[in-house]
This record gives sequence, structure tokens and C-alpha cells, in this order.
Amino acid sequence: MLLVFGHPYPDKSRANQALLDAVRDVEGLEVRSLYDLYPSFDIDVPAEQEALTRAKTVIWQHPTYWYAPPGLFKHWFDKVLLRGWAYGDGGNALRGKRCLWVTTTGGEPAAYGPDGIHRVPFREYVPPIANTARFCQMSWEPPLILHGSHRLSDDELVAYGREYRQRIERLRDTGDAP
Repeated sequence: MLLVFGHPYPDKSRANQALLDAVRDVEGLEVRSLYDLYPSFDIDVPAEQEALTRAKTVIWQHPTYWYAPPGLFKHWFDKVLLRGWAYGDGGNALRGKRCLWVTTTGGEPAAYGPDGIHRVPFREYVPPIANTARFCQMSWEPPLILHGSHRLSDDELVAYGREYRQRIERLRDTGDAP
């Protein structure tokens, strides 16, 4: 299992840190923190592809900024998920691997609706990530989305962390079958 973590300010994120802390020691989980590994955005593509190749399940965890992943995470998609490797002719490296998206938002659920500040439901922001996984022939798992993350209590964060850990352990324990 591979967790690709992309938060530009992890020390300022209670929610992402709580989630990461809840799963970091899951047996068989490899964590790759993009901003720690690549502060200059110079991604080691072969190393990232090797990590993906080893994994049966891939977890993408990041905050949602301006309706999308942070810049380095998007750059990771662009550099690592290459034609002929992840998609296109001969691009079968990720075929059948499970993909779980874990993201946090600052907005409350009500902010994502016709009367909210964002005007559209959050589900309308999911397709670029889901379709990235599907385009790479991955099996898309229902995402784990924490809304209003900076307003959550410590107890709520612990509960979300427990749910996250359970989801990962279930994915690990069910093996290859999507």
C-alpha cells in the first residue's frame, strides 16, 4: 500500500496531520510525503513509479485548495502518470490497483451547494481526481472527505482518523480484488 501525501504546510494542518498520524504505522503502508521529498518540485519519476508498482492500493491524501490538489500534487500527476506507463499504448502499470482519495476542505458541507459560498456541491470537484484514477485503469474507491477541517474538534479528528485507518486496513486485508 502506498500513501502519497501532498500538503505544502503539514505543520499547520491539524486535520491532515491527525489523519496521517492515524495511519502512518499501518502494517504494509509506505508513506511518501511529496513536499518533504521534493521541495524544489524536482520529482524523481523512476522512484515514484517504483513505489506505485510495489503497491496494490494507492492513497492520495491532500487538502483541497482552490478546488484542486496543491500544486506539487498536480505536478506529481503530470510527471509520474506518463503515457505508455500509466495509460495509453502499453500503459498498464496501474491497471487494477485500488485508489482511495482522502482530502480536506476548509468549507463546511453547506458551503458546497446552491446557497453556499462555492455554489456547487463538492461532488462536482471529484471528477478530475476520480477520472485520473480511472484513466489509469485504477479501481476508484469511495473517497474520504473532511469538510470544515479546521473547525473540527480533537475528538472529531480522532474519529475521522479511526475511520481512515479502518478503511485502509480493510483495503489491505481484502487483497487484490477490487
